[in-house]
Amino acid sequence: MIHFVLHDAKDSVAVVVVEGVKAGMDLNGWIMDEDRMTSVKAIQDIPIGHKVALKDMAPGDTVWKYAVDIGKVVAPIRAGEHAHVHNIKTKRW
Repeated sequence: MIHFVLHDAKDSVAVVVVEGVKAGMDLNGWIMDEDRMTSVKAIQDIPIGHKVALKDMAPGDTVWKYAVDIGKVVAPIRAGEHAHVHNIKTKRW
């Protein structure tokens, strides 16, 4: 089963594509550009359509999604955590 998708292997977050992701679940993800699988353990519940962190990130780090810089980390994020507006902000302002 595929739980999340990402476009590029350098992406630091991926989109959850199934309902019911709960802390402790082993998640499988598809890297679209390379047509291969990857995995991460969820350490928080993550709603469908939201992002899961694929690696540990510190405040100030750039967040990559679709091989594009989508913002900066504003609170520490661990691999498997819910990555959203509480820990990622735009660099525009």
